[in-house]
Amino acid sequence: MEFKNLLIETADGIATLTVNRPQSLNALNSEVLGELECALYELNLDDGVKAVVLTGAGDKAFVAGADIKEMAEMNAFEGHAFALKGQRVMLLMEKMRKPVIGAVNGYALGGGLELALACDFIYASEKARFGFPEVTLGIMPGFGGTQNLARLIGPGKANEMIFTGRMIDAAKALAWGVANEVFAPEELMGKALETAKAIAQVGTLGVAYAKDAIANGLNMGKEDGFRYEASLFGVLFATGDQREGMGAFVEKRKAAFKGK
Repeated sequence: MEFKNLLIETADGIATLTVNRPQSLNALNSEVLGELECALYELNLDDGVKAVVLTGAGDKAFVAGADIKEMAEMNAFEGHAFALKGQRVMLLMEKMRKPVIGAVNGYALGGGLELALACDFIYASEKARFGFPEVTLGIMPGFGGTQNLARLIGPGKANEMIFTGRMIDAAKALAWGVANEVFAPEELMGKALETAKAIAQVGTLGVAYAKDAIANGLNMGKEDGFRYEASLFGVLFATGDQREGMGAFVEKRKAAFKGK
């Protein structure tokens, strides 16, 4: 499918997905959200894709937020529908079988931070800035930000960010656990692709089931999470990837996983 606002490049099992609206700092409008939903769905179904790196075009912004010009004309019904549309994209990212690495190269604000938080983890440029400025516009995060940020860094720090609308820099994002690592701007994409390559070389089903266990286990009690983990662990022993991985270890050769 051709996309107006996205760029997709695939090589060596890694898809690089770029939000490409640099003239508006890659802001998310309804059209971009629709394209993201389609693109993520397609990438999830593509057996040749083992991992995804998500970033924004240009050197100023990952995604600077949702499109305020579009939102300014919305009524209550339309605002609710817009939030649900954004949430569908975020939940799709969280539930897809392929890991998604967020490469945050500049501003990740509002909907942009929500997009980054829906990734499995974030690598950030030293120039990255994170924040939820929605309260300065008289609204609040609506694409899952109140839920994902509080779960990630705890309600105290999440409350501070959301209630004040203030941005944090990359160093604080790292200290607070928003970002996994921070790199010089020129190193960011190389480091993200390096990690994506490492993911692409291991057992595809093992990674997919581990992502499932982590995401769903966080919403369970610990004992239920243990039982869910054990069930997925057992299912993997019926796969070709398990036979190939363990066979390769015993035979002292490199495994050739097929995701089956």
